Amino acid sequence: MIMYSLMMLTAAIVSYAATWGARLLGNRLQLFSPIRSRDMHSKPISRLGGLGIFAGTCAALIVASNSFFVKDIFRGNNAPWGILAGAIVIVMVGVADDLLDIKWWLKLLGQGSAATIVAVWGVRMSIIPFVPEPIRIESELLRIVLTAVLIVTTMNAVNFIDGLDGLAAGVAAIGGVAFFLTAYWVHRNAPLTDFSDLATLLMAILVGSCVGFLPHNWFPAKIFMGDSGAMLIGLFMASAGVVSTGQISSGLYDRANGIPTIIPILLPFAVLFLPLLDLGLAVVRRTARGRSPWSADRGHLHHKLMDLGHSHRTAVLMMYVWTCILAFGGVAFAVFPWQIVLTVDVVAVLIMAVVTSWPYFAQKGTPTV
Repeated sequence: MIMYSLMMLTAAIVSYAATWGARLLGNRLQLFSPIRSRDMHSKPISRLGGLGIFAGTCAALIVASNSFFVKDIFRGNNAPWGILAGAIVIVMVGVADDLLDIKWWLKLLGQGSAATIVAVWGVRMSIIPFVPEPIRIESELLRIVLTAVLIVTTMNAVNFIDGLDGLAAGVAAIGGVAFFLTAYWVHRNAPLTDFSDLATLLMAILVGSCVGFLPHNWFPAKIFMGDSGAMLIGLFMASAGVVSTGQISSGLYDRANGIPTIIPILLPFAVLFLPLLDLGLAVVRRTARGRSPWSADRGHLHHKLMDLGHSHRTAVLMMYVWTCILAFGGVAFAVFPWQIVLTVDVVAVLIMAVVTSWPYFAQKGTPTV
């Protein structure tokens, strides 16, 4: 835990400092995107924050490769460097989109390229968790395609939810903590001689980078992470999920106190449930209106929260709490009796449903003058 914490701290410090530098660079060179109708800010703000997050992840990975304990992850394993190579590509694509507003199909092509790099030289799905037995993927081509699709989907899900100050970074940090604790707990409770784990390291680095970036992005934001930051977060989250899924075939999750083998693949989706839900709703909504699924609008979940009557800060906090319930509520199934966890989760969801909708009913019940 100490070494993972140090990597998290390294990522946070570098991310904070690099984001500050990105702020100065963006403001000095006036690298601002035009303000769009769906945007929640009224003055130009740089979207180069993703460079700060990338600097944090890159520095922490390099430090980790030369550090006690966690350097064992890199021994004879090119996966971390394949993920970093994919990250470099997606950050370049994101920066280009943030500055030039490139066509949606060009961005999708860039996402596919980055995801394919990760799938070929980094990590790839080898099995699909299923009850009662996981389904093994024998074809290498199919492994690459499924991994790339998963990564692209996750990148877009995080990108779609990045619409309010501090939202995407906070949701990723909360979900990353849940993911990190689960991966770490599994390895510490399994009969292993080497407790180092790539998924745990990726989540520690991602959480640190998001925490370092968040002070600059909290309302009112001084800088945005842009597509480069949002897609980078999605790439790291999906890659960690693929790593955990691959460990099912080793029996690791069975040996860790009988943890259900379905948890490794469900956890990333529990963590990213809100972004994935927002992505699905956006695709359905835009397609139904005869528009491209990639065209922007003001119908995301965070917009709906503000339409209900929540303030900017409150809407973000609501999303944080929902992420906590979904992420940690999902993790709890791996540790505690399912009957207790299900009861607590249902109660928490009902309470939050009331809290979330309260401004709407309060306004509705207010008599008009």
